[in-house]
Amino acid sequence: MGKEVETKVIKPPVAKVVSGRIFKPDKSYVTKLWVKNIAIAVTLWIGIVGSTVGMLLLLNAIDPSEFGSAVASMRVWGWKLNYWIIISNLIWLIPAEILTPMYINSIEYSVISESGESMPEIYVKKGVLTITRKHVPFRTITNISSNAGVFDRLFGLGSVSIETAGYSGSNQSGPEEKLEGIRFYEEVRDFILNELRKFRTPYVTTTEPDKYEEPVPRGPGLDDEMLITLREIRDLIKKGGE
Repeated sequence: MGKEVETKVIKPPVAKVVSGRIFKPDKSYVTKLWVKNIAIAVTLWIGIVGSTVGMLLLLNAIDPSEFGSAVASMRVWGWKLNYWIIISNLIWLIPAEILTPMYINSIEYSVISESGESMPEIYVKKGVLTITRKHVPFRTITNISSNAGVFDRLFGLGSVSIETAGYSGSNQSGPEEKLEGIRFYEEVRDFILNELRKFRTPYVTTTEPDKYEEPVPRGPGLDDEMLITLREIRDLIKKGGE
């Protein structure tokens, strides 16, 4: 029997193209969401209890003779109502508080490459069970906005919302992508604006390459952008193997 020949696959080193330098939401973003979830639970409790008290006051205004019996009934089943409100809130609040750090730790953002140069797109990764990686090219962005709500300002955070032409034209509501929980959100917004202003036209309304965009430098004999791209990939592989 012949000797078995062990084969080894050697992958050529290539530049990291999926994402660049990664940054994550600030750690205080988890605390902000914890506080927000608790505030929602307390608001629901106050709303239900307040509605019950309001019904008693309305009953007193309509028929004062029935008010006494209504208050007596409230004393009997009121504590049960309060108990079930608290239990119902805990059913969703505890899992939400546990899963929040796991979800926030899964989020990754990137707008610049490993070399420090700007990337042609914004990279966003999210998800715990289902992981989603999204690339939003700068040339497709039509609108960006920054936002800092009450809870955001409390923790010194903010977010940047990104809309594209294709997404805005669909039936989807809200921005296509949102960079949330960022302490330096204004700097990120300004960086994206500067990248957009590198195009001669301020906004691009289609996903096709803008005809006014700065042309790619072409060498002699290269008439196809695909050839340029393939040659750049080949050069990266050669540099990595040296």
